[in-house]
Amino acid sequence: MQRLCGVVDESGDHSLAKIDQEYPVFVLALCIFHERHYAEKIIPAIEKLKFNYFGHDSVVLHENEIRKQKGDFGFLAHLPTRRAFMEQLSSIVEASNFVLIACVVDKTRLIKTPDAATNPYHLALGLCLEALRCFLAEKNQDHLKTHVVVECRGKKEDSELELEFRRICDGDNPTNRILPFDVVFANKQTNLAGLQLADLVARPVGLSYVRPHQPNQAFDLLKRKFFRDGGRAQLGVRYEEVGLKIFPPRKAKGPDEPTEAKTPTGNPQST
Repeated sequence: MQRLCGVVDESGDHSLAKIDQEYPVFVLALCIFHERHYAEKIIPAIEKLKFNYFGHDSVVLHENEIRKQKGDFGFLAHLPTRRAFMEQLSSIVEASNFVLIACVVDKTRLIKTPDAATNPYHLALGLCLEALRCFLAEKNQDHLKTHVVVECRGKKEDSELELEFRRICDGDNPTNRILPFDVVFANKQTNLAGLQLADLVARPVGLSYVRPHQPNQAFDLLKRKFFRDGGRAQLGVRYEEVGLKIFPPRKAKGPDEPTEAKTPTGNPQST
C-alpha cells in the first residue's frame, strides 16, 4: 500500500476587515500525493525546470512573482521565454499525479452570515480535512497517519492554526471522528516541491470562482485533478462540493439539489 501525504497552500488573505473587491476570496488548496511518486517523479521534474532556467535549484517557484515577473522571474518579461516557461510548468502540473481538494471562502458573503467572526483559513481547513478523510476512506487508508504540510505564516498564526488543526482532528468535525492527521509546518524557503505546486494551483481555483466566465486554462487543467464523485470515469466533472468546496455554500438550484457536501460514491479514483 502506497502511503499518501498532503500539502497545503493558500491564495488571498484571510482578513475580513478590508476585502479586496478584485479578489474577495480566500482559497486553500490541498494537494494529495503518493509519497513514492512525489519523491521519484515530481521533485526531479521541478528540479530539472529550475536548472534549465536558473542554473541552480535554490529558486522558489512562487505564483505571485511568476505572474508579476518579479525578482528571479524578471526574465519572463520576454514574451517568447514566458510562453516557453509557462508551457513547461503547465506540463509538469499536468503530468504530476496528485488529487486536488480546495476550498473557496467568499469573504463578501461570509461577513453576512453567523460565521462572520470565524477565521476563513480555519473554515477552509475544516472543510478540506473532512474531504481528505472521505478520500482516504475511499482508499481504505483513513486509519493510517497522514502528514499534512502547511506553509509557515508567523509564530502567532502558526500557533492558532495548529490549535485549530488538532481540535478538528480530535473530533470537532462533521462526523465527530478522530482524524489520524499530523500537521507539519514548513517555511517557503525550505523549497519543498509540494508547497510550490500547491501555491501554483490555488489562485486559478480562486479566479474560477471570482471570474467564472473568463478563460482560465490553468483551472481547465486542474478540473481533472479534483477529488470527485464517480472515480476516474468522471474526470473533470462531479467535483463541486466533493473536491471543490465553496463557503458559504451556494444555494441549491432546485428542491432536490442539496447544498451540503456529500460522501462520494462509485468507483474509487486513483492519484
